[in-house]
Amino acid sequence: MLDEIRKDAIERMKKSVAAFQQELQKLRTGRAHTSLLDHVTVDYYGSEVPLNQVASVGVEDARTLTISPWEKTMVQKVEKAIMTSDLGLTPATSGLVIRVPLPPLTEERRKDLVRVVRHEAEGARVAIRNIRRDALHHSKDLLKDKDITEDEDRRFHDDVQGLTDQHIAEIDQHLAAKETELMEV
Repeated sequence: MLDEIRKDAIERMKKSVAAFQQELQKLRTGRAHTSLLDHVTVDYYGSEVPLNQVASVGVEDARTLTISPWEKTMVQKVEKAIMTSDLGLTPATSGLVIRVPLPPLTEERRKDLVRVVRHEAEGARVAIRNIRRDALHHSKDLLKDKDITEDEDRRFHDDVQGLTDQHIAEIDQHLAAKETELMEV
């Protein structure tokens, strides 16, 4: 019983760390990379679809992304989707190719992004603590039903706390790396 709860907690904690890493990838650091536009959705004949399903996204140079819609009619829609996204980017269209220049980050914008990263990290830590709480709640139920002994429960508590500390430390490492990346000029 406790092994199943432990495995579930580990799996969920790993998913929380992975989700945090994915959120960090969305935050731009001044360098162009295609994952920057992963969460941008485009109106494609009445339904919202991810940008990479209606166009190819590439990196032209360190500060420019290129987007080539597969249909000529999608150029304006893709351009509008990028402009209305929360990225603060201004696309420039030339024929069928959309170029998105990434402006250099100001010191103030870097500090804002660090604040956003810290907020995301705290959300990930809270998610991991909630997983710990759920696992400990399940073990308390097992203890109450006399399915496990108090010693097993105490060992399980220590084990789950260790897992929690390990995953929170991993989040802190990713946070520190991203902060360093954001603050370098």
